[in-house]
Amino acid sequence: MNTTKYVILGGGMVAGYAAKEMVDRGLKPGELAIVSADSALPYERPPLSKSFLSGKDNEASILINGRDWYREHGIEMRLRTVIEHVDPTGRRIRTGSGEEFEFQNLLLATGASARQLDCPGNQLHDVFYLRSLKDSENIRSRAATAKQAVVIGGGFIGMEVASVLAQKKIQTTLVIREDRVWRRMFTPAMSAFFERYYVARAVRIVKNGNIAALEGTEVVRAVLLNDGQKISCDMVIIGVGAVPVTEPFEGNGIAIDSGVVVNEYLEGNYPGVYAAGDVANYPDPIFGTRRRVEHWDNAVSQGQHWARVILGDRQPFVHVPYFFSDVFDLSYELWGDSGGSTETVVRGDLNSSSFSVWWLKDKRLVAAFVMKRPDEERQIAPEWIKAGQTVSSENLGNPNRSVLEAMQR
Repeated sequence: MNTTKYVILGGGMVAGYAAKEMVDRGLKPGELAIVSADSALPYERPPLSKSFLSGKDNEASILINGRDWYREHGIEMRLRTVIEHVDPTGRRIRTGSGEEFEFQNLLLATGASARQLDCPGNQLHDVFYLRSLKDSENIRSRAATAKQAVVIGGGFIGMEVASVLAQKKIQTTLVIREDRVWRRMFTPAMSAFFERYYVARAVRIVKNGNIAALEGTEVVRAVLLNDGQKISCDMVIIGVGAVPVTEPFEGNGIAIDSGVVVNEYLEGNYPGVYAAGDVANYPDPIFGTRRRVEHWDNAVSQGQHWARVILGDRQPFVHVPYFFSDVFDLSYELWGDSGGSTETVVRGDLNSSSFSVWWLKDKRLVAAFVMKRPDEERQIAPEWIKAGQTVSSENLGNPNRSVLEAMQR
């Protein structure tokens, strides 16, 4: 029996940044164990669909902490270790090999797995999903010789992967189920801008594309749509969402509802059992709702917050949802939640690559998108969202006024 004061189940970004925060706050050697099914140390996830996929980064450059760092600080790293059972009452976890860990505080950080495409041919070779370092390595390796690729999914993963493949001079088709790219996040005008941008860079976009089958004998050779259209390809990358990994702790009393249900301190329904990152369903006091976020910034922030809570700084988790993306030569950022907004204001030119979009609900700022705009817009957006700032839409949309002049006191 291994007895450890703190155990993190999962070796993703939550684990890497929680460990770092704990060390900074005086963690003693032997107090922390990280148990991960992954074969790699905790690493940064954003590069998997960006710089690592394109070949600009390698594994060593995306590690959150080096191997020696864990050893120097007395942190036990258990890689390639699958957890079979979690006992929150007895405060134990059991691995597939029968080994047990006893804990005082447990952090469930198992993340999410790629949602599978339900269609014939899904198991053919050269059909890829992108969630892990190994996934990105496999896609990068196949892309080195591929001539034609189909990317399925119009969200940020699909858009980022299509961008990387097109820049490798691979004939790339982006197939989306909706009538425009990233419908859930973008306004129609924003979708139109990005669609024009992609088409101008040789990416073919197929909208309202429902997949009937992936075709090929052993290796995928085409994507067949329900309307009979067939798209030839050497490889397929699927990005149609993710599902939280909760199987190891289902049926043992831990509250689960679209992830592990936690309170404002990220603690579940058993004392000393917490959850963070993609798997955590947490209360958001800024928007007065519960949410589960599958973005790197949330994983980093919640991992750090858990470390502070268990080391004595018991504060509620309050955080503005944040996301960034790099596609072709564009970089943009998104804050907040535009759901339920009643008004949208644009600054800049939606026909150029420099604009920002601001979503208001009853005159209060609830979300913002910023791309190639003055720094003050980037700085103000999350502050105003967190504060529920009331904004003058007339002043905000006036190009002759500073964004600060839109603030209503």
